[in-house]
Amino acid sequence: MTRPDLAINGGPKIREKLLPYARQWLEEDDLAAVLEVLRSDWLTTGPQVPAFERALAEFVGVPEAVAVSSGTAALHTAMDAAGVGPGTEVIVPVMTFVASANAAVFQGATPVFSDVDPDTLLLDLSQLEQKITPRTRAIVAVDYAGQPCDYDQLQAVARKHGLTLIADGCHALGAEFQGKRVGSLADLTVFSFHPAKHITTGEGGMIATADAQAAARMRNFRNHGISTDLAQRAKLGTWHYDMAELGYNYRLTDFQCALGACQLRKLPAWVARRREIARAYDDAFRSSEKIRPLISRPGVVHAYHLYVIRLNLDKIGATREEVFQALRAEGIGVNVHYQPVHLHSFYRRRFGTGPGMFPVAEANFARMLTLPIFPGMTYRDVREVITALQKVVG
Repeated sequence: MTRPDLAINGGPKIREKLLPYARQWLEEDDLAAVLEVLRSDWLTTGPQVPAFERALAEFVGVPEAVAVSSGTAALHTAMDAAGVGPGTEVIVPVMTFVASANAAVFQGATPVFSDVDPDTLLLDLSQLEQKITPRTRAIVAVDYAGQPCDYDQLQAVARKHGLTLIADGCHALGAEFQGKRVGSLADLTVFSFHPAKHITTGEGGMIATADAQAAARMRNFRNHGISTDLAQRAKLGTWHYDMAELGYNYRLTDFQCALGACQLRKLPAWVARRREIARAYDDAFRSSEKIRPLISRPGVVHAYHLYVIRLNLDKIGATREEVFQALRAEGIGVNVHYQPVHLHSFYRRRFGTGPGMFPVAEANFARMLTLPIFPGMTYRDVREVITALQKVVG
């Protein structure tokens, strides 16, 4: 890209300070909530943890939610609750963050990868049943970019074959499918509270479920496999505890939970703002021959954790890397989500995967970019993203 008007070639920038693709939004009430807990007697395993769990469970419409230390910990905990272990298989779409597959590997299971729909990059349901074998234990449905999967079809397949349906809803807190919120649509639904997500606890995660027995197992799993925590033992006036199963230290602190609960109250307004930004992008790119956004399906409320476009590189006359670098030179912090899991070197070595196995995901990966989208963006920020992209692609 040799045009002199581009910032990468010395031309004027659209903006001086880089606009990131995602950013947390913390207000004074968030800081006050954390400080109040820091001044209290309980920094972990205290009352803020079950309070945050109840608030999220009520928000998504299920009786149980289990807080853990990260979205990855939530995926691992859900895999254990689903009975995933050595000799079992878990179906996972390749267009996702590696943690969706890693959690199965943590349990000694084999991830069975599947390609995605070319318009939404969600799990291609036309291929799903042919992936199922007698060893299959669970299906991971990834709500890519914040758009819910077709849970009616997924539940029908899972029930037919006696499988656990795990929703990786880490992109989709606040999203809806057929009038029901993500979190109430699968057997186990995993959320992340990383700063890039819809609400944050710094690091943190949650598993939502209607299964009380699974919730009890997950609470033990996050606490070394021990059936009581310190607060419970203090209430009972006993020191005794027993590690009945192997578990992990995946606990989330009270001050993180206080932050999460405060942020959760703002979530509907923040999702609405994300959707407003997405509509502005849709309107700007609708008639473009060089920029193709993902399709939003009828019957869903898209939560827009990410806004992903595909570039028509032949018409642009540049590579994806050249467009990426040119946009960042203009002050627009575009990103790429994601390199398909089967192309990572670990999976190539361990499971013999490689290029050519999942052509839809690979073709989209080669030309995708993620544009900035987060509630704190101003109208000027949005206009500058649109202007910079139109400037760079010509």
